[in-house]
Amino acid sequence: MSPIVKKKGEKFTLPSKYLLFILSLLCTALMVVSFTTDALDRPVNAVAGFIIVPFQKGISNVGTYIHDRSEELAKIKELLEENESLKEQVDKLTEENTRLQEDKYELNNLRSLYKIDKLYDEYDKVGARIIARDAGNFYHTFIIDKGSADGIEVDMNVLADGGLVGRVSGVGRNWARIVSVIADNSNISGKVLSTNDTLIVSGNLKTYESAGCVDFSQLIDASNAVQIGDKITTGDISDKFLPDILIGYVNDVKNDSNNLTKSGTITPAVDFAHLSEVLIILEKKQTVDDDR
Repeated sequence: MSPIVKKKGEKFTLPSKYLLFILSLLCTALMVVSFTTDALDRPVNAVAGFIIVPFQKGISNVGTYIHDRSEELAKIKELLEENESLKEQVDKLTEENTRLQEDKYELNNLRSLYKIDKLYDEYDKVGARIIARDAGNFYHTFIIDKGSADGIEVDMNVLADGGLVGRVSGVGRNWARIVSVIADNSNISGKVLSTNDTLIVSGNLKTYESAGCVDFSQLIDASNAVQIGDKITTGDISDKFLPDILIGYVNDVKNDSNNLTKSGTITPAVDFAHLSEVLIILEKKQTVDDDR
C-alpha cells in the first residue's frame, strides 16, 4: 500500500472508508462509555435543563393560562345566563306588581262607589266604566260603557266620589255621554245645606283648571249665615237633578254689586281629574210635564 502523499497546492482529503471507520470507532466508544459510566449524563442533563425545562415550563404556563381563561369564559357564560333569568324574573314581578296596583286602585274605586250606593240607597243605580273623554285634562264630558240596554236615559244623574258628577246628555244602546258639573254649559239649581238658601252653580273649566273650583251666583244670604266650607247640594226646584245630592263645598263668598245677592266659588266633591268609574241613578227628576 502506497502512503498518502499530499502534493503541494492540493487540499487534504480523507478517503470515505477511513472516515467511516473512524466514526464507527467513535460511536462504539461512546456506547461503551454510556453503558459503563455516567460521564455523559451530566452534559446531557445540563443541556436538557438549559433548553428543555424552560420550554416545558413555558408550555405549562400557556396551558394553565388557557385553562384559567376557559374557566372564566364558562363562568361568564353562566353569569350571563343567570342574569338573563333574573331579568325575566324582574319583568314578571314588575308585571305582577303592576296588576296588583291596578287591582288595588280598582278595589278602592269600587269601595268608593259602594259607599255612594249606600249614601243614596233610596235610588236604583248601575255602575259604569269611563271608556272615552273629550280633549283636556279633566272629565268635563265623557263616554261610559252602559246605555239604553242597561236602562239609562237622557237626564239621569251621575255620581262618583260621594257627590254629583253630572247628567246623561246622550244615549246609545251600549254607551252614554255624560256632561259634568264643571262643563261650561252646566247650570244647576242648588242650595246651601245648612241654611237652605238657593243659588245657581255654573260650570267653568277655566276656573276649575286654575283653582279647582266652579262658580256659584244668585245666592240670597241676608243674614250672612253662609260660611266657607258649607255643603252645597242640588235643590228641590232643579228641573234635571234629584234633590239633596252633594255638589261641593263653599270656597269663597263675596257680595255682588247690587248688594242683594252673593256669588263665589265651590270646590266640587268629585275629583274630575281622576275619574274611572261612575254610578248612574236609574231614576229621573219628575217635572210637571212628566205628570201630565
